[in-house]
Amino acid sequence: MKRISLYILFIVFTFSCGKKENTDEKQEKTIENSVKLSDEQIKTIGLTTTLLQQKAIDKTIRLNGKVTVSPSHLVSVSSIIGGRVKSISVLPGNHFKKGQLLAVLEDEQFVQLQQDYLIAKAKLESARLDYERQKGLNSNKASSDKTFQLAEAEYKTIAVTKKALEEKLKLIYINPETLTAENISSSVAIKAPFNGVVSKIIVNTGQYVNASEILMELINTDGLLLSLKAFESNITGLYVGQKILAYTNQNPDKKLKAKIISVVPNIENDGSADIVARFSASYPEVISGLYINANVTLKNFNTGSLPEKSIVSFENNNYVFEKTNDNVFVLTPVKIGNSSNGFTEIIDSEKLIDKKIVEKGAYDLLMALKNQVQE
Repeated sequence: MKRISLYILFIVFTFSCGKKENTDEKQEKTIENSVKLSDEQIKTIGLTTTLLQQKAIDKTIRLNGKVTVSPSHLVSVSSIIGGRVKSISVLPGNHFKKGQLLAVLEDEQFVQLQQDYLIAKAKLESARLDYERQKGLNSNKASSDKTFQLAEAEYKTIAVTKKALEEKLKLIYINPETLTAENISSSVAIKAPFNGVVSKIIVNTGQYVNASEILMELINTDGLLLSLKAFESNITGLYVGQKILAYTNQNPDKKLKAKIISVVPNIENDGSADIVARFSASYPEVISGLYINANVTLKNFNTGSLPEKSIVSFENNNYVFEKTNDNVFVLTPVKIGNSSNGFTEIIDSEKLIDKKIVEKGAYDLLMALKNQVQE
Protein backbone atom coordinates (compact mmCIF):
# COMPACT_ATOMS: atom_id res chain seq x y z
CA MET A 1 0.00 0.00 0.00
CA LYS A 2 2.82 2.42 0.84
CA ARG A 3 4.49 1.77 -2.53
CA ILE A 4 1.20 2.44 -4.40
CA SER A 5 0.49 5.61 -2.43
CA LEU A 6 4.00 6.90 -3.08
CA TYR A 7 3.61 6.10 -6.73
CA ILE A 8 0.29 7.98 -6.94
CA LEU A 9 2.05 10.99 -5.45
CA PHE A 10 4.74 10.52 -8.05
CA ILE A 11 2.12 10.58 -10.81
CA VAL A 12 0.57 13.76 -9.42
CA PHE A 13 4.03 15.34 -9.16
CA THR A 14 4.86 14.50 -12.77
CA PHE A 15 1.48 15.94 -13.89
CA SER A 16 2.42 19.25 -12.26
CA CYS A 17 5.91 19.20 -13.69
CA GLY A 18 4.55 18.44 -17.11
CA LYS A 19 2.48 21.61 -17.03
CA LYS A 20 5.38 23.79 -15.91
CA GLU A 21 8.30 22.30 -17.86
CA ASN A 22 6.64 20.79 -20.97
CA THR A 23 8.77 17.62 -20.62
CA ASP A 24 8.83 14.73 -23.11
CA GLU A 25 6.04 12.27 -23.98
CA LYS A 26 6.95 9.78 -21.23
CA GLN A 27 5.46 12.05 -18.61
CA GLU A 28 1.74 11.76 -17.93
CA LYS A 29 -0.75 14.43 -18.86
CA THR A 30 -4.53 14.83 -18.58
CA ILE A 31 -6.87 15.76 -21.34
CA GLU A 32 -10.16 16.74 -19.67
CA ASN A 33 -11.32 13.43 -18.14
CA SER A 34 -8.47 11.23 -19.30
CA VAL A 35 -5.13 10.05 -17.99
CA LYS A 36 -2.11 8.95 -20.01
CA LEU A 37 0.44 6.60 -18.47
CA SER A 38 3.75 5.22 -19.61
CA ASP A 39 4.32 1.47 -19.96
CA GLU A 40 6.47 1.59 -16.84
CA GLN A 41 3.73 3.24 -14.79
CA ILE A 42 1.15 0.71 -16.01
CA LYS A 43 3.47 -2.11 -14.95
CA THR A 44 4.13 -0.57 -11.54
CA ILE A 45 0.42 -0.18 -10.78
CA GLY A 46 -0.27 -3.69 -12.09
CA LEU A 47 -3.02 -2.32 -14.29
CA THR A 48 -5.08 -4.86 -16.23
CA THR A 49 -8.01 -4.57 -18.63
CA THR A 50 -11.06 -6.65 -19.39
CA LEU A 51 -13.99 -6.72 -21.80
CA LEU A 52 -17.72 -6.48 -21.25
CA GLN A 53 -19.05 -9.94 -20.41
CA GLN A 54 -22.47 -11.59 -20.42
CA LYS A 55 -23.16 -12.81 -16.89
CA ALA A 56 -26.20 -14.34 -15.15
CA ILE A 57 -27.09 -11.67 -12.59
CA ASP A 58 -30.21 -10.98 -10.57
CA LYS A 59 -31.23 -7.93 -12.54
CA THR A 60 -33.76 -5.40 -11.27
CA ILE A 61 -35.78 -3.61 -13.94
CA ARG A 62 -38.33 -0.83 -13.64
CA LEU A 63 -41.69 -1.04 -15.33
CA ASN A 64 -44.25 1.73 -15.56
CA GLY A 65 -47.91 1.93 -16.35
CA LYS A 66 -51.17 2.70 -14.63
CA VAL A 67 -53.82 1.21 -12.38
CA THR A 68 -56.81 -0.27 -14.19
CA VAL A 69 -59.92 -2.17 -13.12
CA SER A 70 -60.83 -5.69 -14.16
CA PRO A 71 -64.13 -5.51 -16.12
CA SER A 72 -65.60 -8.07 -13.74
CA HIS A 73 -64.93 -5.74 -10.79
CA LEU A 74 -66.47 -2.56 -12.23
CA VAL A 75 -70.12 -2.80 -11.15
CA SER A 76 -73.10 -0.72 -12.24
CA VAL A 77 -75.84 -0.38 -9.60
CA SER A 78 -79.49 -0.25 -10.73
CA SER A 79 -82.96 -1.42 -9.71
CA ILE A 80 -85.19 -3.82 -11.61
CA ILE A 81 -88.13 -1.57 -10.72
CA GLY A 82 -88.23 2.17 -11.36
CA GLY A 83 -88.59 4.62 -8.52
CA ARG A 84 -87.74 8.05 -7.12
CA VAL A 85 -84.34 8.59 -5.55
CA LYS A 86 -85.13 9.37 -1.93
CA SER A 87 -81.55 9.78 -0.73
CA ILE A 88 -77.91 9.16 -1.67
CA SER A 89 -75.50 8.32 1.13
CA VAL A 90 -72.12 8.38 -0.66
CA LEU A 91 -70.03 10.64 -2.86
CA PRO A 92 -67.72 9.83 -5.77
CA GLY A 93 -64.40 8.61 -4.41
CA ASN A 94 -65.86 7.41 -1.11
CA HIS A 95 -64.66 4.06 0.19
CA PHE A 96 -67.40 1.78 1.52
CA LYS A 97 -67.80 -1.55 3.27
CA LYS A 98 -69.96 -4.49 2.22
CA GLY A 99 -73.55 -3.94 3.38
CA GLN A 100 -73.15 -0.16 3.75
CA LEU A 101 -76.12 1.97 2.65
CA LEU A 102 -75.56 3.60 -0.74
CA ALA A 103 -78.98 5.03 -1.66
CA VAL A 104 -82.72 4.73 -1.02
CA LEU A 105 -85.44 4.45 -3.67
CA GLU A 106 -89.19 4.70 -3.11
CA ASP A 107 -92.25 3.82 -5.21
CA GLU A 108 -95.66 2.20 -4.79
CA GLN A 109 -94.48 -0.65 -6.99
CA PHE A 110 -92.27 -1.79 -4.12
CA VAL A 111 -95.38 -2.03 -1.93
CA GLN A 112 -97.21 -4.00 -4.59
CA LEU A 113 -94.37 -6.50 -4.99
CA GLN A 114 -94.18 -7.12 -1.25
CA GLN A 115 -97.95 -7.51 -1.09
CA ASP A 116 -97.97 -10.01 -3.96
CA TYR A 117 -95.24 -12.03 -2.28
CA LEU A 118 -96.98 -12.21 1.11
CA ILE A 119 -100.30 -13.20 -0.55
CA ALA A 120 -98.54 -15.91 -2.58
CA LYS A 121 -96.84 -17.13 0.58
CA ALA A 122 -100.19 -17.40 2.40
CA LYS A 123 -101.89 -19.10 -0.57
CA LEU A 124 -99.04 -21.57 -0.84
CA GLU A 125 -99.58 -22.78 2.70
CA SER A 126 -103.30 -23.23 2.04
CA ALA A 127 -102.61 -24.98 -1.25
CA ARG A 128 -100.09 -27.26 0.42
CA LEU A 129 -102.61 -28.36 3.05
CA ASP A 130 -105.24 -29.01 0.39
CA TYR A 131 -102.74 -30.93 -1.70
CA GLU A 132 -101.75 -33.13 1.26
CA ARG A 133 -105.45 -33.75 2.08
CA GLN A 134 -106.37 -34.65 -1.49
CA LYS A 135 -103.33 -36.90 -1.76
CA GLY A 136 -104.47 -38.86 1.28
CA LEU A 137 -108.06 -39.10 0.06
CA ASN A 138 -106.94 -40.20 -3.39
CA SER A 139 -104.73 -42.92 -2.00
CA ASN A 140 -107.78 -44.31 -0.19
CA LYS A 141 -109.94 -43.87 -3.30
CA ALA A 142 -112.07 -41.35 -1.37
CA SER A 143 -111.58 -38.68 -4.07
CA SER A 144 -111.16 -38.75 -7.80
CA ASP A 145 -107.82 -38.53 -9.59
CA LYS A 146 -108.94 -35.30 -11.25
CA THR A 147 -109.58 -33.55 -7.93
CA PHE A 148 -106.17 -34.64 -6.68
CA GLN A 149 -104.45 -33.47 -9.90
CA LEU A 150 -106.12 -30.04 -9.70
CA ALA A 151 -104.93 -29.63 -6.09
CA GLU A 152 -101.42 -30.68 -7.07
CA ALA A 153 -101.31 -28.26 -10.02
CA GLU A 154 -102.59 -25.39 -7.85
CA TYR A 155 -99.96 -26.07 -5.22
CA LYS A 156 -97.09 -26.21 -7.73
CA THR A 157 -98.29 -23.07 -9.58
CA ILE A 158 -98.42 -21.01 -6.41
CA ALA A 159 -95.00 -22.39 -5.36
CA VAL A 160 -93.50 -21.14 -8.65
CA THR A 161 -95.17 -17.73 -8.23
CA LYS A 162 -93.87 -17.40 -4.66
CA LYS A 163 -90.35 -18.36 -5.71
CA ALA A 164 -90.34 -15.84 -8.58
CA LEU A 165 -91.57 -13.03 -6.31
CA GLU A 166 -88.98 -14.04 -3.72
CA GLU A 167 -86.17 -13.61 -6.24
CA LYS A 168 -87.56 -10.23 -7.36
CA LEU A 169 -87.52 -9.04 -3.76
CA LYS A 170 -83.87 -10.02 -3.47
CA LEU A 171 -83.08 -7.99 -6.58
CA ILE A 172 -84.48 -4.88 -4.91
CA TYR A 173 -82.53 -5.60 -1.72
CA ILE A 174 -85.51 -6.87 0.36
CA ASN A 175 -85.03 -10.03 2.40
CA PRO A 176 -88.13 -12.22 1.86
CA GLU A 177 -87.37 -14.25 4.98
CA THR A 178 -87.85 -11.24 7.24
CA LEU A 179 -90.73 -9.65 5.32
CA THR A 180 -94.08 -9.54 7.13
CA ALA A 181 -97.30 -7.57 6.78
CA GLU A 182 -96.05 -5.29 9.55
CA ASN A 183 -92.83 -4.18 7.85
CA ILE A 184 -93.99 -3.57 4.28
CA SER A 185 -92.27 -0.41 3.05
CA SER A 186 -92.62 1.91 0.08
CA SER A 187 -88.85 2.41 -0.04
CA VAL A 188 -85.90 0.06 -0.55
CA ALA A 189 -82.33 0.46 0.65
CA ILE A 190 -79.60 -0.17 -1.89
CA LYS A 191 -76.59 -1.56 -0.05
CA ALA A 192 -73.00 -2.22 -1.11
CA PRO A 193 -72.46 -5.80 -2.34
CA PHE A 194 -68.72 -5.73 -1.52
CA ASN A 195 -65.92 -3.56 -0.15
CA GLY A 196 -64.89 -0.91 -2.64
CA VAL A 197 -64.96 2.67 -3.77
CA VAL A 198 -67.57 4.80 -5.54
CA SER A 199 -66.42 5.53 -9.07
CA LYS A 200 -69.34 7.60 -10.37
CA ILE A 201 -72.81 8.75 -9.29
CA ILE A 202 -75.15 9.29 -12.20
CA VAL A 203 -78.43 10.32 -10.53
CA ASN A 204 -79.45 12.92 -7.95
CA THR A 205 -81.92 13.06 -5.07
CA GLY A 206 -85.54 13.45 -6.24
CA GLN A 207 -84.85 12.10 -9.70
CA TYR A 208 -87.12 9.35 -11.02
CA VAL A 209 -85.17 6.44 -12.52
CA ASN A 210 -86.64 3.82 -14.80
CA ALA A 211 -86.20 0.10 -14.37
CA SER A 212 -82.56 -1.03 -14.93
CA GLU A 213 -81.38 2.58 -15.21
CA ILE A 214 -77.87 2.91 -13.73
CA LEU A 215 -77.68 4.84 -10.46
CA MET A 216 -73.94 4.67 -9.79
CA GLU A 217 -70.77 2.76 -10.62
CA LEU A 218 -68.74 0.94 -8.00
CA ILE A 219 -65.21 -0.43 -8.08
CA ASN A 220 -64.41 -3.60 -6.22
CA THR A 221 -60.88 -2.85 -5.01
CA ASP A 222 -60.04 -6.56 -5.21
CA GLY A 223 -60.17 -6.05 -8.97
CA LEU A 224 -57.60 -3.25 -9.20
CA LEU A 225 -54.85 -4.29 -11.59
CA LEU A 226 -51.48 -2.98 -12.68
CA SER A 227 -51.19 -2.57 -16.44
CA LEU A 228 -47.45 -2.28 -17.08
CA LYS A 229 -45.11 -2.09 -20.06
CA ALA A 230 -41.95 -4.19 -20.39
CA PHE A 231 -39.34 -4.01 -23.14
CA GLU A 232 -38.79 -6.98 -25.42
CA SER A 233 -35.29 -7.65 -24.02
CA ASN A 234 -36.72 -8.29 -20.54
CA ILE A 235 -39.78 -10.38 -21.46
CA THR A 236 -38.03 -13.74 -21.08
CA GLY A 237 -37.30 -12.98 -17.43
CA LEU A 238 -40.93 -12.25 -16.52
CA TYR A 239 -43.44 -14.95 -15.59
CA VAL A 240 -46.88 -15.44 -14.05
CA GLY A 241 -46.67 -15.54 -10.26
CA GLN A 242 -43.57 -13.33 -10.10
CA LYS A 243 -43.59 -10.85 -7.23
CA ILE A 244 -43.10 -7.14 -7.87
CA LEU A 245 -42.90 -3.99 -5.77
CA ALA A 246 -44.93 -1.05 -7.06
CA TYR A 247 -44.78 2.59 -5.98
CA THR A 248 -46.31 5.91 -6.93
CA ASN A 249 -44.47 9.04 -7.99
CA GLN A 250 -46.01 10.85 -5.02
CA ASN A 251 -44.71 8.35 -2.45
CA PRO A 252 -41.82 6.34 -3.95
CA ASP A 253 -40.62 5.09 -0.56
CA LYS A 254 -43.83 3.15 0.15
CA LYS A 255 -43.70 -0.14 -1.70
CA LEU A 256 -46.95 -1.85 -2.71
CA LYS A 257 -46.77 -5.63 -3.11
CA ALA A 258 -48.19 -7.19 -6.25
CA LYS A 259 -47.91 -10.33 -8.34
CA ILE A 260 -47.85 -10.83 -12.11
CA ILE A 261 -50.98 -12.62 -13.36
CA SER A 262 -50.47 -12.27 -17.11
CA VAL A 263 -47.63 -11.72 -19.60
CA VAL A 264 -49.34 -10.84 -22.88
CA PRO A 265 -47.55 -12.76 -25.69
CA ASN A 266 -47.53 -9.87 -28.12
CA ILE A 267 -44.81 -7.31 -28.90
CA GLU A 268 -46.11 -3.86 -29.84
CA ASN A 269 -44.60 -1.68 -32.56
CA ASP A 270 -42.55 0.20 -29.98
CA GLY A 271 -40.90 -3.03 -28.81
CA SER A 272 -42.87 -3.36 -25.59
CA ALA A 273 -45.28 -5.95 -24.21
CA ASP A 274 -48.12 -5.68 -21.70
CA ILE A 275 -47.70 -7.09 -18.21
CA VAL A 276 -50.72 -7.41 -15.89
CA ALA A 277 -50.30 -7.69 -12.12
CA ARG A 278 -52.68 -7.87 -9.17
CA PHE A 279 -52.11 -6.19 -5.81
CA SER A 280 -51.44 -8.60 -2.95
CA ALA A 281 -53.33 -6.40 -0.46
CA SER A 282 -55.78 -3.51 -0.36
CA TYR A 283 -54.14 -0.08 -0.54
CA PRO A 284 -56.47 2.91 0.02
CA GLU A 285 -54.19 5.25 -1.93
CA VAL A 286 -54.43 3.17 -5.10
CA ILE A 287 -57.16 4.35 -7.46
CA SER A 288 -58.10 3.60 -11.03
CA GLY A 289 -56.09 5.60 -13.58
CA LEU A 290 -53.18 6.27 -11.20
CA TYR A 291 -49.76 6.23 -12.89
CA ILE A 292 -47.45 3.82 -11.14
CA ASN A 293 -43.96 2.29 -11.32
CA ALA A 294 -42.82 -1.19 -10.38
CA ASN A 295 -39.50 -2.90 -9.68
CA VAL A 296 -39.07 -6.49 -10.79
CA THR A 297 -36.05 -8.69 -10.08
CA LEU A 298 -35.12 -11.02 -12.93
CA LYS A 299 -33.29 -14.08 -11.55
CA ASN A 300 -30.12 -15.25 -13.36
CA PHE A 301 -30.70 -12.85 -16.22
CA ASN A 302 -27.91 -12.72 -18.81
CA THR A 303 -26.80 -9.12 -19.07
CA GLY A 304 -23.74 -7.04 -19.95
CA SER A 305 -21.51 -6.94 -16.87
CA LEU A 306 -18.07 -5.93 -15.62
CA PRO A 307 -16.00 -7.00 -12.61
CA GLU A 308 -16.95 -4.97 -9.52
CA LYS A 309 -13.37 -3.64 -9.22
CA SER A 310 -13.72 -2.01 -12.66
CA ILE A 311 -16.34 0.41 -11.34
CA VAL A 312 -15.36 3.52 -9.37
CA SER A 313 -17.61 6.10 -7.75
CA PHE A 314 -17.13 9.84 -7.61
CA GLU A 315 -19.62 12.48 -6.43
CA ASN A 316 -22.54 9.99 -6.43
CA ASN A 317 -21.85 8.87 -9.99
CA ASN A 318 -20.34 5.64 -11.31
CA TYR A 319 -17.53 5.39 -13.85
CA VAL A 320 -15.17 3.01 -15.60
CA PHE A 321 -11.86 3.74 -17.30
CA GLU A 322 -11.78 2.91 -21.00
CA LYS A 323 -8.32 2.28 -22.48
CA THR A 324 -7.77 3.88 -25.87
CA ASN A 325 -4.66 4.08 -28.03
CA ASP A 326 -1.29 5.26 -26.65
CA ASN A 327 -2.11 4.21 -23.07
CA VAL A 328 -4.78 6.87 -22.61
CA PHE A 329 -7.47 5.98 -20.05
CA VAL A 330 -10.78 7.83 -20.39
CA LEU A 331 -13.14 8.22 -17.43
CA THR A 332 -16.53 7.04 -18.77
CA PRO A 333 -19.82 7.39 -16.85
CA VAL A 334 -21.97 4.25 -16.58
CA LYS A 335 -25.30 3.24 -15.11
CA ILE A 336 -25.07 0.19 -12.91
CA GLY A 337 -27.62 -2.39 -11.74
CA ASN A 338 -27.34 -5.34 -9.41
CA SER A 339 -24.16 -7.19 -8.46
CA SER A 340 -23.61 -10.93 -8.16
CA ASN A 341 -20.56 -13.22 -7.88
CA GLY A 342 -18.09 -10.35 -8.25
CA PHE A 343 -19.74 -8.83 -11.33
CA THR A 344 -21.99 -5.78 -11.68
CA GLU A 345 -24.63 -5.21 -14.34
CA ILE A 346 -23.97 -2.28 -16.68
CA ILE A 347 -27.36 -0.96 -17.74
CA ASP A 348 -26.01 1.14 -20.62
CA SER A 349 -23.60 -1.59 -21.67
CA GLU A 350 -24.06 -1.07 -25.42
CA LYS A 351 -21.51 1.75 -25.46
CA LEU A 352 -18.83 -0.49 -23.92
CA ILE A 353 -19.06 -3.39 -26.37
CA ASP A 354 -15.56 -4.42 -27.56
CA LYS A 355 -13.96 -1.67 -25.44
CA LYS A 356 -10.95 -2.36 -23.22
CA ILE A 357 -12.01 -1.52 -19.67
CA VAL A 358 -9.60 -1.23 -16.74
CA GLU A 359 -10.12 -3.97 -14.17
CA LYS A 360 -7.21 -3.83 -11.71
CA GLY A 361 -5.97 -0.29 -11.13
CA ALA A 362 -9.21 1.63 -11.77
CA TYR A 363 -9.15 3.12 -8.26
CA ASP A 364 -5.52 4.21 -8.67
CA LEU A 365 -6.42 6.04 -11.89
CA LEU A 366 -9.34 7.77 -10.17
CA MET A 367 -7.12 8.97 -7.29
CA ALA A 368 -4.58 10.29 -9.77
CA LEU A 369 -7.27 12.09 -11.73
CA LYS A 370 -8.82 13.59 -8.59
CA ASN A 371 -5.46 14.82 -7.31
CA GLN A 372 -4.66 16.29 -10.68
CA VAL A 373 -7.95 18.26 -10.63
CA GLN A 374 -7.10 19.56 -7.16
CA GLU A 375 -3.73 20.75 -8.46
